[in-house]
Amino acid sequence: MNMKHPGFALLTAFFFAVIVSQAFSQQKPDAMASYRQGRDLESRGRASEADAKYSEAENVCLDEIRNNVATMETYVVLTWALQRQKKYGEVITRGNEALSIRRDYRVIETMGEAYFYLGNFDASLRYMQQYVDNVSSGERTSVAYFFIGEIYRFQKKFRYADIAYTIAVRLTPGMTLWWYRLGQVRESIGDNQFASEAYENALKIDPNNRPARAGLERTRQSAALS
Repeated sequence: MNMKHPGFALLTAFFFAVIVSQAFSQQKPDAMASYRQGRDLESRGRASEADAKYSEAENVCLDEIRNNVATMETYVVLTWALQRQKKYGEVITRGNEALSIRRDYRVIETMGEAYFYLGNFDASLRYMQQYVDNVSSGERTSVAYFFIGEIYRFQKKFRYADIAYTIAVRLTPGMTLWWYRLGQVRESIGDNQFASEAYENALKIDPNNRPARAGLERTRQSAALS
């Protein structure tokens, strides 16, 4: 065959396109990529599109489980995707399956959140404490401490809540809500000076936060009277 003939070049290009197309079609679906795309969409306020990506990640993970090719990463991403879809009961079910294979603290933290949203604060606290006791500087450590603070606040154990929120804001200082919660519990135990400081920090992040502004005014007045 004459390799300089135009027909040969066209034929070569055709076969190359077929090979590339087959390679892309055989690529393994990436659950983590779908989950991260969902988080990105959610952060931009595109909730329905984000939910579709979380569902896509969930389905990829479930296929891996059905086909007996699941890894611990499969279960981690699956519990994360279920959590973002507010399927908290399924988070617990799949999380327990994962923990029967291996103790993974990413799964433990996610289950702690799921139990919190299901209203089972005792179970949530157990899981969150397991996480912070074993992962002192993990990606979700500050979040776990925030949830611990929330549980103690609901239980009116305000001094314990103060400790948990304080650790949370020390690890991740840019969260307005977390500073506001710290101000709330400090105000509840009559620690108005330090409550004012917490409210001030909340307002540094979000100057338009009305609850923090009101809290600051209250605690300043109380401190002035004491």
